[in-house]
Amino acid sequence: VQLQASGGGLVQAGGSLTLSCAASGRTYSSYTMGWFRQAPEKEREFVAAISLAGGFTFYGDSVKGRFTISRDGNRDTVYLQMNNLKPEDTGVYYCTVDGTVIGGVISGSWGQGTQVTVSS
Repeated sequence: VQLQASGGGLVQAGGSLTLSCAASGRTYSSYTMGWFRQAPEKEREFVAAISLAGGFTFYGDSVKGRFTISRDGNRDTVYLQMNNLKPEDTGVYYCTVDGTVIGGVISGSWGQGTQVTVSS
C-alpha cells in the first residue's frame, strides 16, 4: 500500500487545516485508515482512524471535538479536518493504513508525513 498525504502548513492558533491522504495498492484487505502525529522529541501519537468497512471513527483524547476524520465514497482517500488548532497540535502528521504504535514498535503502512505548525 502506498500513501500520499497533503494539506499541512502553517496556521495560527484557533485556525483550521484539512489533511488528505490517498491510498493506492492493495487496500481491499485493510481495516482502517488513520493519522498519527509526532512532535519533536516526543513519541508518535494516535490522532484519528476510520474503519474502511462501516466508517466507524476513533479519536485520540487530545483532539476529540476538534478534529474530524472522514473518507470518500471510494474509501481510498481519507481527510482530517482540524479545527480550533492549538500550538500543541504542531508536528508531523502521518497517514496510515492499519497503523499501530505499540511499545515503540511501528506497524502497518505509513505515508511520508506532512508538517503542521500552529503558531501562538
